[in-house]
Amino acid sequence: MEMKWIVLAIAVLMYAVVIAFPNKKAWASLGAALLTVVLGVVSPGHALFDLVNWNVLMIYVGSLAIAELFIYSRVPARIADDIVDRSPNVGLAVVAILMMTGIISAFVENVATVLVMAPIALALSKKMKMDPTYFMVGLAVMANLQGTATLVGDPPSMIFASYAKYGFNDFFFYQGTPSIFFVVQVGMLAGAVYFYAYFARHGGAKVEIRREPVLSMVPTVLLLLMIAGLAVSSFFGSGVSLAAGLLVLGLGVAGLLWYRFVRKESAADTLKMVKGLDWETILFLIGIFIVIGAIEKVGLLTQFAGVLSGVIGDSVILGFLVIIAVSVVISGFVDNVPYIIAMLPVAASLGNQLGLKPELYMFALLIGSCLGGNLTPFGASANIVAMGILKKEGHPMNFAGWLKIGLPFTVITTASAALFLWALWR
Repeated sequence: MEMKWIVLAIAVLMYAVVIAFPNKKAWASLGAALLTVVLGVVSPGHALFDLVNWNVLMIYVGSLAIAELFIYSRVPARIADDIVDRSPNVGLAVVAILMMTGIISAFVENVATVLVMAPIALALSKKMKMDPTYFMVGLAVMANLQGTATLVGDPPSMIFASYAKYGFNDFFFYQGTPSIFFVVQVGMLAGAVYFYAYFARHGGAKVEIRREPVLSMVPTVLLLLMIAGLAVSSFFGSGVSLAAGLLVLGLGVAGLLWYRFVRKESAADTLKMVKGLDWETILFLIGIFIVIGAIEKVGLLTQFAGVLSGVIGDSVILGFLVIIAVSVVISGFVDNVPYIIAMLPVAASLGNQLGLKPELYMFALLIGSCLGGNLTPFGASANIVAMGILKKEGHPMNFAGWLKIGLPFTVITTASAALFLWALWR
């Protein structure tokens, strides 16, 4: 049997395990990666030093630590309290909080964002005697939506930046054209209108709230330094550089040292914070980088691009719609990280074959795969967390219940972002 079919079988088995046992995804990807090394598809040195993108992983670990400290500082909760206090009615306050959740999630990990905003949503819902279901689902889908807006928002953005050689600033403007950040914001505005249509019925009252005390502004400063540092590093090189990775990781370590020795939190609490970082996704990414590298080495990605090219032909619009639609459906049920790593070179190749700017198809891939995670309750980790909180609060949701909210939200936001993307980059 040809090696490429063996590698394909390994990848299919890995995906099957990830789908069937999502809590074992790190073991599945690392096991598949080990098999490709044992079979000689890739060497250990090539796997660890060429295929695994350590710069991306450093940024992810550092940004996770900064996000945890930002939540600990209670600054996001205080901002939300100020929004509620200054809004003329509850309907506008809820939508403003959902939009704020999205904006924070562009720089802070999605699950962490939902966890810090959930108590605010639940408290406001109780005061208004309002079912918190739409509010909690809104937090999750808005966080997922914005995760792709910046380089540090989510792993798919970091992976894209590494592949396309995008710096932090390129997510805002690339070669003089508004980039993926603004495409996502169009989707967010459409999503805000969707939710306001529901929450407007609660627009006649204003709620008094007790403001959260802020513990410290240091984590906010670290977050701003991370953003500023990444913006500056974009001027000195393209892609996710070693300097950018070391900067973010260094800020994360500095924050943890501040937490332990300046805030005088216990060693046990500090260790608990470190252990609480998303190490499963980090290990999952290491395995996926190697597996997808093996798939590319044996020529499967080139072959798949050829098959897709035959289906699309010379129709640019058909290719655009196929990439978005397939990405939405797949990402609604499967982790989007391996899908994006595998499909980025395919999307870029298709774009080049049709004489397009590759961003048209690569951005379409990002939009479809990241917004598609909102489609189902298990399409993203933030969705699972929101479902768990609702169940704990006595408002359990089933698949159909999520679909009732997630399906129209996904269609509206994806269509809006896609139309804007087509107008800008075609």
